[in-house]
Amino acid sequence: QVQLVESGGGLVQAGGSLRLSCAASGLTFSGYHMGWFRQAPGKEREFLTAINWRGGNAYAKFVKGRFTISRDNAKNTVYLQMNSLKPEDTAVYYCAAAGMWTVRVDEYDYWGQGTQVTVSS
Repeated sequence: QVQLVESGGGLVQAGGSLRLSCAASGLTFSGYHMGWFRQAPGKEREFLTAINWRGGNAYAKFVKGRFTISRDNAKNTVYLQMNSLKPEDTAVYYCAAAGMWTVRVDEYDYWGQGTQVTVSS
């Protein structure tokens, strides 16, 4: 049974930082591309960033330079470092695993339950 468990969310002031973690189990982690997404109330889930098994990555334009994705294949964990947070970054953040390299929400195979990030102004 595949499980992705996010942690590290919380309340932070604008301009602050958070580091999210996503621990994976039940899959061959190094064989999957990992992505981070978010969903704000009333909005669709949107792609933020993805990382392949070798560390190559892609970012949405609106987070490039502020967010950094990384992975530790030995720990079956993917991370999202978020800096210079803005109130509009408030959302539920999800990690996901895909067997193919993609930025499309509907092409990810497995999803975590999400972690809330709230940025106060």
